Amino acid sequence: MDKLDKKLTSVFEGRVVRKDLLHRIKKGTNVPTFVLEFLLARYCASDEPAEIQAGMEAVLATLQDNYVRPDEANAAQSKVATNGKHQFIDKIHVRYVEKEKRHWASLENFNSQRIAIGEKFYRDNDRLLEGGIWAEVTVAYNEFDEDNYAFLIDELRPIQLSRFDYKRYGECRKEFTSGEWLDVILRSVGLEPSKLSNRQKLHYIARLAPLVEANFNFIELGPRGTGKSYFFSEFSPYSTLISGGQSTKAVLFYNNARKKMGLVGFWDTVAFDEVAGIKIKDPDTVQIMKDYMANGRFSRGVEVIADASMAFIGNIDHSIEQIVRSSDYDLFLPLPKEFDLAIMDRFACYLPGWEIPKNTTEYLTDNYGFITDYIAEAFHYQLKHVNKYEEVNKRVHLGKAIEGRDEISIKKTLCAFLKILHPIGEPADEEFEEYVSYAVETRRRIKEQMNKRKPDDEFENIDLSFYTTEGKEIVVYCPESKDVQATQKPIRKELNLGIENDSTNAHGKDKPHDNSSKLLDSEAPIDTVETIVEPENENVETEQKLKEQHYTIFYDDTGFSYEKVIAPYLKGAKEITVEDPYIRVTHQIQNFIRFCETAVKLLTIRKINLITSFDEKTNISEMRDSLEELKQSLLEIDIILDIKLDPNMHDREIRIDNGWTIKIGRGLDFYQKPGSWFEIGVSDLSLRKCLETKVDIFKSAVVSS
Repeated sequence: MDKLDKKLTSVFEGRVVRKDLLHRIKKGTNVPTFVLEFLLARYCASDEPAEIQAGMEAVLATLQDNYVRPDEANAAQSKVATNGKHQFIDKIHVRYVEKEKRHWASLENFNSQRIAIGEKFYRDNDRLLEGGIWAEVTVAYNEFDEDNYAFLIDELRPIQLSRFDYKRYGECRKEFTSGEWLDVILRSVGLEPSKLSNRQKLHYIARLAPLVEANFNFIELGPRGTGKSYFFSEFSPYSTLISGGQSTKAVLFYNNARKKMGLVGFWDTVAFDEVAGIKIKDPDTVQIMKDYMANGRFSRGVEVIADASMAFIGNIDHSIEQIVRSSDYDLFLPLPKEFDLAIMDRFACYLPGWEIPKNTTEYLTDNYGFITDYIAEAFHYQLKHVNKYEEVNKRVHLGKAIEGRDEISIKKTLCAFLKILHPIGEPADEEFEEYVSYAVETRRRIKEQMNKRKPDDEFENIDLSFYTTEGKEIVVYCPESKDVQATQKPIRKELNLGIENDSTNAHGKDKPHDNSSKLLDSEAPIDTVETIVEPENENVETEQKLKEQHYTIFYDDTGFSYEKVIAPYLKGAKEITVEDPYIRVTHQIQNFIRFCETAVKLLTIRKINLITSFDEKTNISEMRDSLEELKQSLLEIDIILDIKLDPNMHDREIRIDNGWTIKIGRGLDFYQKPGSWFEIGVSDLSLRKCLETKVDIFKSAVVSS
């Protein structure tokens, strides 16, 4: 134990753990850090080697007996059935099933979606219903045959502190100098501060900012392997990480169909991993994100206010020097095309991830740090209850080039730094000015990239500055771009109005005016990024191409998927009505599901009405259950499915609220049954052979929904 370890273990007795123990045990498990440290704090609260070894063995034994691996789910269920009950360490989720009017729990690695759970558990832990929580869960066996479930939750203990005393946390902070406290925080996230420069230390503190400051919009781009995801996936139980895939407004913000808050209402931080892979096709999602990032509120039929910060992390695969010296590219290069200047302007802090070292054992600490769950509780309390804005407002004096969003961003970054490093008391002037300089730099980095992208001078005020206590103005630069002409004074792109002049080539692109726009000779050129310009009014463009059609699909024809026959006429539609008497047996319902999938991909659909029929041979119960499951899955993506049964109907048609009507003689069921379920055409309907049917598509007056 070094001097700092002795002070930390004395002042925060019972709240610290040796981080090398975590490194030793972490390698063999897939359990989050805060879960492992929860166990280490229980069994290894000593500095005696023999007691630590015994504690480590106890932790490993607990994991062996209570942590279920995915391939051991059947054995875990058998253990509960045999013994009557058993305690597990797992992530537990709770969902409400509307048709059954009850809640069901599931454990990620237990492989059962129908575990009965009492109301007291999800009433006391909201996050069970949105994202789930890690917990010690006692699962009991249900011996009553008349019940439709085999397991029930007997006990549940969330793996997080039951009580947190912020006042004591702040008072104990006074026992440490600013430098010592900075090192304590870094050791608490597993890093050895003696291996880091002061600037690198500040980078790691900035990574924590979204966990401690409400509505903080953070971005970090850099190379792989620097631990970007770790801070949001494993460091805090109050943070959730979205790894790629499509992000919808129903998932992120509010599900109108279910009247349910999205992720921003349940988590302190919503982080997007691999930001380049984010798919946001619905313009409404982007607009709501802009509103939320601007002021922490949005409207989706109801006015919603939330505190969750947003963090965007991703990789840059090109040379930073190459990018900053290019007039055509900028440091927002990996962002998806949906992220326009308005989104970028809402970022408060751009952390230069290329300055953070790769994760290696060299940078890991063997010393003491806070139990992850303890420091996470401190940050959670500060995000919800502590406001440093007035303190920052009184002390900071910013230069004239700093505009509205610049000021807000800089001050929010400063608030985060003060919460983390000075929860009680104020920093010295020298320390405060160091934080100000860092906050200004991380905002300038954003402003420089926007200035390179914008063809006019809207963002030209990039020389952001602040005044010291002596009244001296300090202009802050970003190290990677200082004195680089292509970034400091970028060439303005001229509008291509179809008139060629000396400054544009035949393709309407700017010719380089000087060598500053060229890439470094020693670097390989950046891969060309193709930009597709969408029509300004996509619906008008589509309308011009669509026309009424009357044709026959012949027996054995292929190439007639729902995407080809129906999808083009769904553009711009919000509501669809499907009248088809034969959506009743399994393969017909599966066809209807494929139709719904076709509609969902267009992102504008909000409601699907199904009117279908039945006869004396129909298994009504099975039919209702199947359609109800589809209804629930559509609700998850904010689409309402309304189902009506009419035993007397015979017509088959699809009516769309944009005015189009599609009549298919056989309805949706115009495909032949495959000769084998392992042949081409089983999954892709464009390759499936068809039955003969007529198709009539015509336009009528638009029906307002």
